[in-house]
Amino acid sequence: MRYVAVISYFGANYVGWQRQLNGLSVQEVLEKALSKALGQDVQATASGRTDAGVHALAQVVHFDADTSVPTDKIPFAVNAYLPSDVSVLSCDVAPEGFHARFQAKRKTYCYKLYLSRHRRPILEQTHEHILIPLDYCAMRAAADEIEGEHDFKCFEATGSIIKNTVRTVYSVDIAVSPLESVGEVFSNKDGKASDSADIDCQKSDKIYDCVVEISVTGNGFLYNMVRIIAGTLVYAGMGKLSAADVRRAIDVGDRTLAGKTLPAKGLHLLKVVY
Repeated sequence: MRYVAVISYFGANYVGWQRQLNGLSVQEVLEKALSKALGQDVQATASGRTDAGVHALAQVVHFDADTSVPTDKIPFAVNAYLPSDVSVLSCDVAPEGFHARFQAKRKTYCYKLYLSRHRRPILEQTHEHILIPLDYCAMRAAADEIEGEHDFKCFEATGSIIKNTVRTVYSVDIAVSPLESVGEVFSNKDGKASDSADIDCQKSDKIYDCVVEISVTGNGFLYNMVRIIAGTLVYAGMGKLSAADVRRAIDVGDRTLAGKTLPAKGLHLLKVVY
């Protein structure tokens, strides 16, 4: 019988989802736990690879097993053999012919940043730290250029062997929420803590002391694509790139014209839609 499960993991301790020779993967840990819990060799297929250090709120996997364990009890059985940074959240009998990878229609990734004068240890493992204020409206204008169907070669890291680099990005959302201000008696900030709903792009106020979440939904992604998109939007917020520069990078397909690849620790797989 084929099952479909949703799993969550903190990726810092893994070489990524897929089994590799150079370190421990989420796939290896999950398959070992499934095999122990269900008493047979089990292989798991995910909706797609996540790279080393990338996290997942809701990765979708399928696996085949012949077991007497009730479906709703499988998460409990498997989680008993998993480390604390990997968890099965749900499990159901899969529809006939279901394939977690080939039938995925769209995915949403979120890149998380925090803007602060000083490092916040609680956020460090899952957010990238930006020291200076960013121009939210410049970021939003750059994001608008990315939405749609384009050849995204300029947002692909070197080393990929994929020939077709055309993808559809359905949305790029930038959410801003205030960062709790602590430890400051006097302040001379250039920007301000803001909520994205309160930002007036006519004034083009810069944002600071805040958490920024860049959510990208698409029908597929190239190698490091979301991390490069996030880096490009940060460069736009810093004034290093304009929306016109982003449009030119896409039109020309030149990786050097886009922003840098941000670290893996800020990237989270949020959702897979079938």
